[in-house]
Amino acid sequence: MDDQYLDAFIRESEEAITELNNSLLELESDPSNTEAMDSIFRTAHTLKGNFGAMGFDNAANLAHAMEDLLDEMRQGEMEVTPDLMDLVFAGVDQIEVIVGEIEEHGESGTETDEMVEELRAVLEEGAAAAGDTETADDGDSSDSDESLTTDADVSDADIDGDAVDEQVLQAEISVGESDMLGVDSMLAVESIEGRFDILDSSPSRADIEDGEFEDTFVLYLDGPDAATVDAELGTTGKVDSFDVTDVTDELASGADTGSDAVDESDTGSNSSADSDPDAEEEHSVDEIKSVRVDVDQLDDLHGLVEQLVTSRIKLRRGVEKDDLDSTGETLNELDKITANLQNTVMDMRLIPLKKVVGKFPRLVRDLARELDKDIEFEIEGEDIELDRTILTEISDPLMHILRNSVDHGIEPPEEREQAGKPRTGHITLRASRERDHVIIEVEDDGAGLDVEGIREKAIEKGVRSPEELDAMDDSAVYDLVFHPGFSTADEVTDTSGRGVGMDVVHDTVSQLDGSVSVDSEPGEGTTVSLRLPVTMAIVKVLFVKVGDEEYGVPIKNVDEITGTEEAKQVNGQEVIKHNDEIYPVIHLDDTFDIEGETANGDGMLVRIRESERQVALHCDSVNSQEEVVVKPLEGILSGTPGLSGTAVLGDGNIVHILDVVTL
Repeated sequence: MDDQYLDAFIRESEEAITELNNSLLELESDPSNTEAMDSIFRTAHTLKGNFGAMGFDNAANLAHAMEDLLDEMRQGEMEVTPDLMDLVFAGVDQIEVIVGEIEEHGESGTETDEMVEELRAVLEEGAAAAGDTETADDGDSSDSDESLTTDADVSDADIDGDAVDEQVLQAEISVGESDMLGVDSMLAVESIEGRFDILDSSPSRADIEDGEFEDTFVLYLDGPDAATVDAELGTTGKVDSFDVTDVTDELASGADTGSDAVDESDTGSNSSADSDPDAEEEHSVDEIKSVRVDVDQLDDLHGLVEQLVTSRIKLRRGVEKDDLDSTGETLNELDKITANLQNTVMDMRLIPLKKVVGKFPRLVRDLARELDKDIEFEIEGEDIELDRTILTEISDPLMHILRNSVDHGIEPPEEREQAGKPRTGHITLRASRERDHVIIEVEDDGAGLDVEGIREKAIEKGVRSPEELDAMDDSAVYDLVFHPGFSTADEVTDTSGRGVGMDVVHDTVSQLDGSVSVDSEPGEGTTVSLRLPVTMAIVKVLFVKVGDEEYGVPIKNVDEITGTEEAKQVNGQEVIKHNDEIYPVIHLDDTFDIEGETANGDGMLVRIRESERQVALHCDSVNSQEEVVVKPLEGILSGTPGLSGTAVLGDGNIVHILDVVTL
């Protein structure tokens, strides 16, 4: 199959699935919305046709069954009920899994017969049958809750905590009645191993593959959350029924973590999908692989390339004739052309925020339904554009924030009613543009953060001393939730407490050269604000010299450059004073262990903007300013304090770019 056509099919399918999810949400909130119903039917019909045309018959059959069911709803022959919508959403989820498999492998191994049968059964028996019908994703799991009993003792599992990347999920599995129990079990285990890392098993792997167990066996899997494992096991061949439990906390408690088990869960959930029923959707936004480019931008790009070619020819002739005047003029032309080229390409990389947030309404809906909460979710400013890389990176942080708002922000309906608030909570994701930055806010009207509770937890965890906390205002105290492992939740739920993943949010936003803050009013709600640059690839930096080393400081972080005579000693700490504010001095030669001769007491001080960090950097000398392409640090160097990336200069030398926040 032509890769070009396949890629176009995948992108169109992803967009159609997002559109279908959001239209279904509109229909669920207002069953009389004929416009939403028509959109749903058209999208399902398009998916069916596209799957059939590309030869993916299993998905086409599923989409066809969904189309027939939706047609009954559109004609008013079937009532829109929560159970019926759950079934339809499960069908959409399975279609999304299939699209993901096609993208990764060029084909899908997901069996859709069971889901198709369930949809057809509802068509024959009516909407009431949907409540008695198991969905392909969780039917097996709920059925197994009654039929499977986990005898395996978690404390007996031999699991190396350092080998766990996400969460430890205990999956009790049955392959059903089988004439070749060992063979079927082996095939099931191998299929599961292709999707998750197997940390341990009960009984041993050899006994499982020999069929030496009664009814069920247990696998301990490294996965993001129970919902994701549920979804995968529901489409795994040879698995008849299963029961999945998150045992991360139990293992942490078994390791004598005591009350710190909460922190183990917190940090373990940092990169997880938590209890998101749509965990598969996270993978579809991990990387934005296509952009739509305006024809005018392509024309501009073509024109600039033509100018570039012309200037290259002129430059070569000038060099050959040793005509320095002509060469200088041509270089000036090249400066203008490359600047325009840079701006055009940057504009082409900009993608509307809705590319990522379009899937969030379904996320909030499923979490709210799981937690028995009534929540209205609203998105404002989804047409605001950001660089493709930034959009890709912030998808997970935004999901963490939304989960925390749904789980521990919005109160249960009865609790809200007792507090004199509407039973239905409200969450708003709002984006706005401020010059070269975008502000993204997630606001909820829930219980808010308990500032005294945060202070107590900070003292208990040793994050801050009582004296430091007394001197901090409420805003600074709220920001403590970004400290690794910090959580004020009384109990750890599948979707986590406020502190779960918030350190990851902070780290990710900081790496993108942005900032994040929290504002809260007890009983009124909480707002988490992300401030992000629109683009990030090219940065203007100030070069400073320390010994034989050279570093780059982003110009936007620099407020003033002064001589070292401004510095004074206060309580043994070298500081400078500006507008009645004290700025501690950081000596770069000490920070980076620079060998050789440095300026010692002489040199220059680079004062950093107060909005970034209230410090001044001591260096030997300040050199030039230049625009550079910053490459983030990768591998073992990723996250190195004080460094945000590297840049290659025109002479081939590599310069480290400083991160003034973590320095």
